[in-house]
Amino acid sequence: MLQITPIPAFTDNYHWLITKDDDSRAYIVDPGDHEPVQQAIEQRGLQLDGILITHRHWDHVDGIKHLLARYQTDTHPIPVYGPDSAQIPQITHKLYENDTVSLFDTTTLTVWETPGHTLEHIVYVGDSENTPILFAGDTLFAAGCGRLFDGDAQQHFKSLQRMAKLPQETRVYCAHEYTLANLAFAKAVEPNNPQLQERIQQENQKRQHNIPTIPSTIALEQATNPFIRTHIDSVVQSVNQHWQADLQEENEVFAALRRWKDEL
Repeated sequence: MLQITPIPAFTDNYHWLITKDDDSRAYIVDPGDHEPVQQAIEQRGLQLDGILITHRHWDHVDGIKHLLARYQTDTHPIPVYGPDSAQIPQITHKLYENDTVSLFDTTTLTVWETPGHTLEHIVYVGDSENTPILFAGDTLFAAGCGRLFDGDAQQHFKSLQRMAKLPQETRVYCAHEYTLANLAFAKAVEPNNPQLQERIQQENQKRQHNIPTIPSTIALEQATNPFIRTHIDSVVQSVNQHWQADLQEENEVFAALRRWKDEL
């Protein structure tokens, strides 16, 4: 059975360690910090078999060179999968839309190109023991979404809408513990959303006990994440009230919502 374990790093990152029962091999997603990854690998007696990258930002890639230096040998090359970016020179397998990555020779992840946060951003979509999974990087967060760097709002909107159509039970593994701050913004947008109020209580309880709020699910995001609820009247009304506007198109509502969040 596939095991997906968060490795906390820096102040609010998660690097995802992928292992399997009765198998010493391991994969790591977005290792910005090599030290906690090495600690997890060596404490468990694992063999690093691959590195998966979603985008170029330092807190997702800076650990790559250190992990390769420590674990890669002439007889054990370690593939580094990721987007086509000159800013990630360690990538050995450049990935594009609908490419696949095989884990443990049994699990296949499919690549989606999801520009918005950055132009080269990709995510990995797959299945673990009949449970859909999504490694979302910084495109989709629990109750939020990533900022726009060199991508634009229209691209990010399309990327999020695509993810929002995944099966509701899909487990969303994003890269940051931003959930409480995102929920505070979501509450400002939808103060009367009862599912959001319930989620705020639950996630606060988790953080009080230092429990990660991630993974989330697509169902939970559909119910509480304003960035994929731009078709909901309460979100549209709130955005228009904030900006004193009359926006109706979902992509315009999303862009205005992202600008609102950026002000905070």
